[in-house]
Amino acid sequence: MNMQNDIVVEVRNLVKQYTDVVAVDGVSFEIREGEIFGMVGPNGAGKTTTIECVEGFRQPDGGSIQVLDLDPHRDGYKLQELIGIQFQAAALPPQIKVWEALDLFAAFYHSSVNWRTLLDQIGLAEKSNVYLAKLSGGQKQRIFIALALINDPDLVFLDELTTGLDPQSRRAMWDLVRGIRQQGKTVFLTTHFMEEAERLCDRVAIIDHGKIVALDTPQNLINSLGAENRVVFSVNGHLDEKPLHAIPGVIRVERIGERVVVYGQKDGLVGGVVNTLEAGSVRFDHLRTEQPTLEDVFLALTGREMRN
Repeated sequence: MNMQNDIVVEVRNLVKQYTDVVAVDGVSFEIREGEIFGMVGPNGAGKTTTIECVEGFRQPDGGSIQVLDLDPHRDGYKLQELIGIQFQAAALPPQIKVWEALDLFAAFYHSSVNWRTLLDQIGLAEKSNVYLAKLSGGQKQRIFIALALINDPDLVFLDELTTGLDPQSRRAMWDLVRGIRQQGKTVFLTTHFMEEAERLCDRVAIIDHGKIVALDTPQNLINSLGAENRVVFSVNGHLDEKPLHAIPGVIRVERIGERVVVYGQKDGLVGGVVNTLEAGSVRFDHLRTEQPTLEDVFLALTGREMRN
């Protein structure tokens, strides 16, 4: 494989339209070899359509796509041998056993890895003879990852991998994704969880209304927002907010019930808040700091309204 500049996926001016709705409107991005690349966006933003075009399941109306130096539509059969896809809702019968599912998927490809070794790698070797219907949500997701890896792909697509999982299972999935990257594979994932994108992804594209509105590393996206640090605490009773406003670097103070949030951007904000409260003999509890996150960036760029 001779990928120029280690570019695994190259999308240029992608357009996809359904009747009178432009789902994807001139999207361009690249994915580099060996990185975890994330795409996030509100419902209806064009995220799923973009990924399905890259995977070769939808025909674009405009633009160009290169995946592993192949055209997903012209070279679809060849490309399927080189990529692995974990679907959000895998259509497998509940009464199929784990080993049967892996054995079935292995038969779809010219070459595949040993599924017994793969089961051991994902920690489910003892479940090989169990029906899928008997597995927990987290175990099923691990099986779906195994199915995406059965052909030893260069590029792996993971779609909403941890939706519906409890926090412990979600973090176990994160470890598996990091392990996939450590094997030298490239990962393209979508997620609704901003913490997941922030922790896992080398770079994140935020898509909204069919356009990419931001694309960078999570930390660079957070820094570009210029968001304030926050000091949060609780008070029971009267609080004179004027001394808090007078602290150097404080931008605003909000109080909802007993909860008080002080926003600021200057070093020493926490110390200033604590000293001011103590000087005023204010009794406070549960004081903590909150740093800007990728979720703040997401909300700033896409808005806070609910979307169906």
